[in-house]
Amino acid sequence: MNHRLISRLVFIFSLSILSCFLLQPVMASSSESYEVSSSILNVRSAPSSNGEIVAQLMKGDELVVFQEKYGWVQTYFDGEEVWVAKHHLIQQASSSTEVSTEASNTPKNVTIKSESIFVRSGPGTNYESIGSAVSGDSFEVTDETDDWYQVRLNGSETGWIASWLTEQVTQTVQTSQASSNNNTVPSNSKSLEGYNIVVDPGHGGTDPGAIGFNGVQEKDVVLPTSTKVIDHLRDAGANVIVTRSGDYYVYLDDRVRISNSYYTDAYISLHYDASLHISANGIATYFADKADKHLGDSIQSAMISQVDLHDRGVRQANFKVLRNTSAPSVLLELGFISNPHDLSVVQTASYQNDIAQGITNGLIHYFE
Repeated sequence: MNHRLISRLVFIFSLSILSCFLLQPVMASSSESYEVSSSILNVRSAPSSNGEIVAQLMKGDELVVFQEKYGWVQTYFDGEEVWVAKHHLIQQASSSTEVSTEASNTPKNVTIKSESIFVRSGPGTNYESIGSAVSGDSFEVTDETDDWYQVRLNGSETGWIASWLTEQVTQTVQTSQASSNNNTVPSNSKSLEGYNIVVDPGHGGTDPGAIGFNGVQEKDVVLPTSTKVIDHLRDAGANVIVTRSGDYYVYLDDRVRISNSYYTDAYISLHYDASLHISANGIATYFADKADKHLGDSIQSAMISQVDLHDRGVRQANFKVLRNTSAPSVLLELGFISNPHDLSVVQTASYQNDIAQGITNGLIHYFE
């Protein structure tokens, strides 16, 4: 958008203020002035990221806000009601210029409000995950575009996080920099260093496991998922022991023996479910001993916060590998391969990465 159009937009906004005083005195009396903080800000026809883009604003542009809804604020463009995302705006101070200048020099900081999120290499869910962050982590924002913040990780390293999973906090420059130096991404911070985790990919070889939609075999979905889980756990510092690393069968007694041969801190058995009822769907976590329920709760909660499949909860079951394993142990059913929707999701690399991150986060929380 050229500067002439931007000036025209600001001028129209100014005219709108006057019209609102004349036509809508109640709303106008509560209007507030804001400045655009992102490099480019889409102006939409409705308070939603699905609303039609009718214009764009640039960093430093000013506008007047008349109401707020669902995290979006309303103003006017060409006499029509339009909306912009509030988290891309900075409210202008009504005091002296000196105070306003001081505020504008303070870097924006955000705190994670979701239980756990991905940090990605670019501004979108299609970009590779380079780590994760959990609720309460704070970061300095170095750039932003649409609904994504670029944040400082360590030194010169940066990553991108979804802005709708954060809340803005006000800090001084000194506090902000100290905070950014102390907040590393959990998956790279060796949070599981010193822990021995056994990953047990179910079935394999002559045992295909469950048979799903279009004849898909459970063992063929479990193995690539387990690779992602192993990578995420090792990135978090864990010493990972694997019961099988290829398409071959391992007896249940041998799986248990492998786990019991180490000073194992947690045993994780990975599976996918199937049912005669095509509508059956979602993720479940099983435990045998009540003492292991806490581990199950932690992992199930973390997985559900990472993926969109149905939450089937945490359940007790008498599986042999859980019953005979001395370490805290759970068996994870990571989706129904007999359900066409679940299957289309769980076969993707993005889902397998997300579920691996969820399992890792759940273990981190469990050992905290």
